[in-house]
Amino acid sequence: MDAGELRRLCLSLPGAFEDFPFGPESSVFKVGAAAGKAKMFALTELAGEPLMISLKCEPELALQLRAAHPEITGAWHMNKTHWNQVEVASGLPRDMIRDLVEDSYDLVVASLPRKDRESLAWKGLAEG
Repeated sequence: MDAGELRRLCLSLPGAFEDFPFGPESSVFKVGAAAGKAKMFALTELAGEPLMISLKCEPELALQLRAAHPEITGAWHMNKTHWNQVEVASGLPRDMIRDLVEDSYDLVVASLPRKDRESLAWKGLAEG
């Protein structure tokens, strides 16, 4: 997966947009309903080598992923209990990266007020 594909993936999620609060080199992908406060679900430097992305993750799963995949570590400058850093071009399957981005998005949307979740037509966290 390259930077363009990663950016398109993040922006394809309902209510997602790109912001640059840390400067033009750091893309912050946020989700927010029209009337609500936006929250970050992904952080990346799209021009970075290697291409990395920080994604929110459930704490137990974050530890399991780090143990199983050396390409996944605690996110730099983030709460490592809740955020993983993923080396995108490391050879991890595209489907796995897509799932990690979608999981991060779902965790953030789940924390939004019900009115905002409903306005995004969010279906809820996947079971299992």
